[in-house]
Formats: sequence, C-alpha cells, structure tokens
Amino acid sequence: MQEAPVYIFAALPCEAKPLIAYFKLKKETSISPFAIYRRDSLTLTVSGVGKSAMAAAVAYTSALFPANSLAVMLNIGVAGHKSHELGALFAAEKITDQDSNKSYYPQLVVNLPCLTQGITTVSQPQLHYKTESLYDMEASAFYEAAIRFSSSELIQSLKVISDNENNEIEQITPAKVSVWLEKQLNVIDTCIKKLQALANEHKVLELNEYPEIIQQWRLSSNERLQLKRLLSRWEVLSNGKALDLKRQQDLTGKQFLVYLQKRISEQGFGGFNLVDSK
Repeated sequence: MQEAPVYIFAALPCEAKPLIAYFKLKKETSISPFAIYRRDSLTLTVSGVGKSAMAAAVAYTSALFPANSLAVMLNIGVAGHKSHELGALFAAEKITDQDSNKSYYPQLVVNLPCLTQGITTVSQPQLHYKTESLYDMEASAFYEAAIRFSSSELIQSLKVISDNENNEIEQITPAKVSVWLEKQLNVIDTCIKKLQALANEHKVLELNEYPEIIQQWRLSSNERLQLKRLLSRWEVLSNGKALDLKRQQDLTGKQFLVYLQKRISEQGFGGFNLVDSK
C-alpha cells in the first residue's frame, strides 16, 4: 500500500533545514511563492513568519499537490515557554489564537513519543509569559487552514522550546534552532510514522455511500477527491452513521459538499473553531 501523504509546514528556513537533510528532500525549483521540498510521499513548505503566511502556505500547498486520501499535516517549529528546557519537544493538545480567542483541539488518538501542552498563537513575539502555555506565531492559522483539507487526528503541531524566562528570545540564533530540531529528528520521525499508520487506516475505510452520491450528483474530479476526504472524516467522526441522502436530493453537487462539511463540523469533536467561554 502506498504511504499516506505527509505535509510539513515550517515558518523558518532554520526550522526546515534539519528536516530537509534528514528526509533527503529535494527543492521544487519551478515553484516561487514558497520554498517547497519533496521526496516520495513527504512535502515540506517553508511559509515565512506569522499567521497570514502560514495560512497561505497551507492553502497553496494543498491546492498544488492535492492528496487523493486524507493526509498527515504537521506544523513543526519553535515556541517559547516560562520554564521548559531549551530543545524540549511538545505536541499541541490545544491551540488558542490570542487575537480571536478561538481554540482548537487536535485529537491525540495515537500515543506520540513526546510531552503535550497547550499553545497560544500570538501576533508579536512574547517577552513575558503570562500563562503555562507555549507561545508561537503560526499554530492557530496552520490548524484553521489544515482542517479544511484533512482530519483533526492527522493534524498536529510539534514545537521545540527556543526561549524561556532565563533565555530570552533575543538570544535565539538560526544555528541554535537547527541544532534543537536536529536533536529531535528521531522523535519527529516516529511521530510521522505513527500518524501515517493512522492515515493508512483511513484509506481502507469502505465509503459505503460514495457510489450512490456520485450517481446522484455530477461532480468534477476535484470534487470527487474532496468528497472522498469528507466521507472518510464522516465515517470516523460519526462512527459510521448513515447520511440522509434522499432529503438532500434537491441540492446541487457543490451544495451537497457544503452540507457534508457542515454535518462534520457539527460532530462533538474534530477541532472546528471551538471558542472558550470566559
């Protein structure tokens, strides 16, 4: 069986450099908006710093290299924290956007070989740490964009600690970032393999309603790929619950895909724009 696709997004070249070397990735020289590196089923995109850059990179990469099955999508980079040791690796158990107050909850359904903690995404570098959260500048935008293309349990943010109260952000250098990431490559590789195995399980799901849907609605090739991804997510999140297709027969094909996305977002979990109440 062909491996499930993996899309990695790093904000900085120094974050990407160890990954490029470890996975022996080759640069796509014909692409100019972002630096993109690929080999076999793995694609790495260097987005640039900030939420807007990260969201654009996720959308651009997903459109340029559309997956025919659910993909593993990872944001790998650095983050700050009050007291965690420099170079320690964490997976996000919750991602909060400080500007919008929206929170997202990646599903940690596989046992990743690293600690987990919440991440707060900010628009400006933090010099003071007000909570026990990790702090970064891209995770919320990454997650909000990625959830449009894959499923929550396959979308993860892995962050290496780059600064704390005793080691301020001004002391970070590109060389240090690359060294911290390089020391965690074996753990990151294990995370990817675990998530790929989970994604491969999605590929063998029998999409019972797919033949009926493509008979009922005329869909383009891209819409059929989108339909397969949505049905895979529906199968998992709804525990195989049937869709009421007869009641939707007056919809167009595009409207049906919107309906299916809405039904998925109504499930009790999945990381969709959940807002904390205060």
